[in-house]
Amino acid sequence: MNMRVFKTSILALAAGGLLIVSTISSAQDEPAGVDAVTADEETADDSADFNQELLTIEEEVSSLKEQVFRSKATLQLLKEIVVQGTSEGSKATIWHVNKLGSGYTLESVAYFLDGRGQFSKSDPTGLLDEQREFKVFDNSLPPGNHNLTVNMKLRGNGFGVFSYVKNYTFNVQSSTNFIAEEGKSCQVRVVANERKGIGRSFTERPNVAFETRCIRLTDADQ
Repeated sequence: MNMRVFKTSILALAAGGLLIVSTISSAQDEPAGVDAVTADEETADDSADFNQELLTIEEEVSSLKEQVFRSKATLQLLKEIVVQGTSEGSKATIWHVNKLGSGYTLESVAYFLDGRGQFSKSDPTGLLDEQREFKVFDNSLPPGNHNLTVNMKLRGNGFGVFSYVKNYTFNVQSSTNFIAEEGKSCQVRVVANERKGIGRSFTERPNVAFETRCIRLTDADQ
């Protein structure tokens, strides 16, 4: 065998060996790549499933919290209804009584119960003064201490030696406290009258007296 033929054979064997090695290497690399991709996909799927389950649990917990809150609110409402149903409460009736003499004319009057206006009327023509007794409040109220205030505007009706007070106007204000007891009705009569005494001036004579009497609600209804 000459040298040229020998070289050709060696090159052919080498080429064939490289081809076999390349084929084997490719066959080994491809499955490894496929396995790696598959593992990543499975990990991503597992993570997505876990997040979905966690989100579902959070939604269920929020729903349970809302149900508990509603149950507490319902229980509180039922408690208030039961307490109010077993409580008789208390009541007050307030009367305005005008016993002022002819020397004064009541032009306006306003009543406040615990700082809130309950009645107000103004009539300079004298019609208000002619109503000698009327009711200004008649309603239930919570048991406890209460404050009643009355404001009156008076006009003088001077004649003879007292003509100087004619058309003279001034305000009279007075307050009182009363206790409304559970199961009782308080009748409060606010009486506008005059103080006695020669030495009293025209503006000092008007007075307000409070007459309070509390009785059981059952007796008040009879």
